Amino acid sequence: MPRGEPRSIALDATLRAAAPHQKTRSGGMALNIEKSDVREKVHERRTGCTILFAVDASGSMGARKRMSAVKGAMLSLLTDAYQKRDRVALISMRGSKAELLVPPTGSVETAERSMRNMPVGGKTPLSHGLLLSSEVLSRERARHPESKLLLVLMTDGRGNVSASGGKPMSEARAVASAIREGGIDCIVIDTEEGGLSLGMAKGLAEASGGKYIKLENLEGSAIAEAAKAAVRRS
Repeated sequence: MPRGEPRSIALDATLRAAAPHQKTRSGGMALNIEKSDVREKVHERRTGCTILFAVDASGSMGARKRMSAVKGAMLSLLTDAYQKRDRVALISMRGSKAELLVPPTGSVETAERSMRNMPVGGKTPLSHGLLLSSEVLSRERARHPESKLLLVLMTDGRGNVSASGGKPMSEARAVASAIREGGIDCIVIDTEEGGLSLGMAKGLAEASGGKYIKLENLEGSAIAEAAKAAVRRS
């Protein structure tokens, strides 16, 4: 029902409202519509979402595979997000600190250009990657207050570089807890390889309050689907 003068009449809803009353109305028209029948269109605003991938690009054997998979996932999400105002971003964790390789963007071309050079190797600055993720998503929240935020952390959980002089893994869990307290949704994709599992990625998922996922086949399509499912739940 409109409040005051309708800005945009919903014709189908108006006709449905008027139809049951036609036997009791006169006016000589095939369909007599009164003011009380008029319905107004409700325009829903698409808020969009920002999905930030933070990926372990350290010197482990699967680093290149992880970066290739996340590239495929990001391009898949951007292709599906056409006209939806969704954005993706990429943080690479390698060496002594994390780096924002792809700032939040809704452009396939921009993302592809930024991902042409994705070096791998070195140590795993996990806590710094989480800190940088929190900073990037906090800026996104300020710019797009109604947007959904999702952090997709791809790691085996074995951080070995400190951001502030503490124990690397203790730091990482503390930052993950701060991300949870900041209201940022998170999923942790465990990339640990080999038969012996230390469960460190699962511990980060628990600290962040996020969903833990272990993918048997690390492919872009599977990662993209996991991110889409998490956005739909939030």
